[in-house]
Amino acid sequence: MKSAYELAMERFERDNPINSKQLTEAQKKQLRDVEQRFAAKIAEKEIFLKGQIDKARSARDGDAIRQLEAQLTSERERLNEEKEQAKEKVRNA
Repeated sequence: MKSAYELAMERFERDNPINSKQLTEAQKKQLRDVEQRFAAKIAEKEIFLKGQIDKARSARDGDAIRQLEAQLTSERERLNEEKEQAKEKVRNA
C-alpha cells in the first residue's frame, strides 16, 4: 500500500512531466558548481556584514545594526534567488 505522499508525488509527476525530467551527469555537475559558487558568495557577504554588525554593536549604534541586519537578510534572499535562477537555467538547458 502506498503512502499519501507517494500518491501525491505520482500525481505531481504525471501532471507536471517537465519537473520529472532526468538530468544528465553534466547537468548534475553544473548544479553542484552553482550550489558551491553561491554558497561561497553568501558566506563572503555574511562574513563582511557580520563584521560590520560587530563594529556597530561595539559603537552601540542601534540604527546601523538594524540596517546592516536588514541588508544581510536582503543579500541572502537576493543571492538565493539568483542561485535558483541559475539552477533553473541549467535544468532547462
